Amino acid sequence: MDRELHLRVWRLAGPIVISNISVPLLGAVDTAVIGHLPEPRFLGGVAVGAMIFTFIYWGFGFLRMGTGGLTAQAFGGEDADEVRACLARAAVIGIPAAFLLIASQSPIALAAFWIVEATPEVEALAAEYFFVRIWGAPATLMNFALLGWFIGVQNTKAALWHQLVLNGVNIVLDLVFVLGFGWDVAGVAAATAIADAVAVLFGLWLALPVLRRLGGAFVKSKILETAKLRRTMALNTDIFMRTICLVSAFAYFTAKGATFGNVVLAANAVLLNFQTFMAHALDALAHAAEALGGRAIGAGDRQAFSDAVKASMFWALIVAAGFSVVYLVFGPSIVALLSGIDEVRATAEDYIWWSVAMPMVAVFPFVLDGVFLGATQGRTMRNAMIASLAIYLACCFLLIPIFGNDGLWAALLIFMGARGITLGIRYPRLERSIGD
Repeated sequence: MDRELHLRVWRLAGPIVISNISVPLLGAVDTAVIGHLPEPRFLGGVAVGAMIFTFIYWGFGFLRMGTGGLTAQAFGGEDADEVRACLARAAVIGIPAAFLLIASQSPIALAAFWIVEATPEVEALAAEYFFVRIWGAPATLMNFALLGWFIGVQNTKAALWHQLVLNGVNIVLDLVFVLGFGWDVAGVAAATAIADAVAVLFGLWLALPVLRRLGGAFVKSKILETAKLRRTMALNTDIFMRTICLVSAFAYFTAKGATFGNVVLAANAVLLNFQTFMAHALDALAHAAEALGGRAIGAGDRQAFSDAVKASMFWALIVAAGFSVVYLVFGPSIVALLSGIDEVRATAEDYIWWSVAMPMVAVFPFVLDGVFLGATQGRTMRNAMIASLAIYLACCFLLIPIFGNDGLWAALLIFMGARGITLGIRYPRLERSIGD
């Protein structure tokens, strides 16, 4: 691996690191704004409401992940028409799906609140959040497609500005709606929906010069080509199933935390911000592995693929170690910033050690996710996630009755480790297949 490759990794990852910082910062602002209201039920309401959207929208994460991998391979193969078609196909799939979500909002809410065991006051606030934010669904799904496409064409500066506008507008509206207008939970939801709409318009504007540089054209027959649509749908279906398993794990985590009472639910919500900060930083290196690896696969260059993976993993390990150190030293101070409720703070500090350990385990599945996305190996990702979810649920069943909330956190850590192992086992075969 040469110096130039490491620089390329950071030219791709650097803007994503900056843009991704704004995502957990948004979550932290949501938590801080609501967490400083006088009762923990407000924080619990946002946590449960946001969890429902995490489940729904992460389920449609294939619009980012599938678009990124397919675009990267078309970009590596220098097929400008196909690069354009990748974005158009994502819109053809995502926009109708979003309107279906809006039309189905009532049964979705009924099912969600039947599954989640929360107190009546928390459930009422979560419902208020849900029925406001759902109207941003078309914009949210289109933003997924734009982000994946920007990464696929290795224009992470555009991805940076897109995410900064999305999350910057959201943060400003959070403060205006909640602190200024006193809209509490509904204000947080409205801020998110409006920010998504603004970001779509800005993202499309950013895409115009990229399209001009690429050349080519939007060819209807190519966009709707049966073989390409079938491949896209097969990949998206596998990624959808994989993502549903992942979101189910975190939804189950929130739901089980709710059974321990509002204070533990709120403390877990605070600590999940630690995981979100870590995840979005490591995602930047995963995106670098996806873009560089996918381009190498499109060009049929096995050595370039191997080098890209090694360089991405090297820097991801350094970043993960940095997060563990920061959480070890400054964890209680971060908790204090996120909640002004003494009981929630004290409870979060009791479980903070799990957040210190998590980055050094989670680093492996994060980077490997990027590797397999760039290779468009959706089936492998799906099967690995199903196995990991089964391990996680078994650990929850065994550990929670004995150790309570500590058992819940231990199961989550084991889940991350299982994800890394199940993907790592398949990596040598993937590398050998390139260029054959």
